[in-house]
Amino acid sequence: MENEHLEQEEIFSQVLRAGRRTYFFDVRATKAEDYYLTVTESKKFTHDDGSFHYKKHKIYLYKEDFTEFNEMLKAATDYILNEKGDEVISERHQKDFKRASEINNDSEEIKSTESFTDVNFEDI
Repeated sequence: MENEHLEQEEIFSQVLRAGRRTYFFDVRATKAEDYYLTVTESKKFTHDDGSFHYKKHKIYLYKEDFTEFNEMLKAATDYILNEKGDEVISERHQKDFKRASEINNDSEEIKSTESFTDVNFEDI
């Protein structure tokens, strides 16, 4: 009986490793032998002592929601790619990354020095 349950759990599975995160896409069966999808995000956290643990988040997606879910996922990912392109811009991926607030502060400093008038007191 336990083996039958395990076989049901391993109907179809794919793994996407992405840095500290791993995504699992698993097809499972309901009691009525219909299929549904679970998507699990597993993220590795390391403690100061070198030990680690994983936090997992799971969603269940049923066939009746596939079409709308796919449409919304595609619309959201297309929007991001159209707005920001596919280049990864982040502190983690770029050593010279600056947040928008840091860029604004830098430009304010530049503006304040540009409006400075150098006065030569020997002329007075």
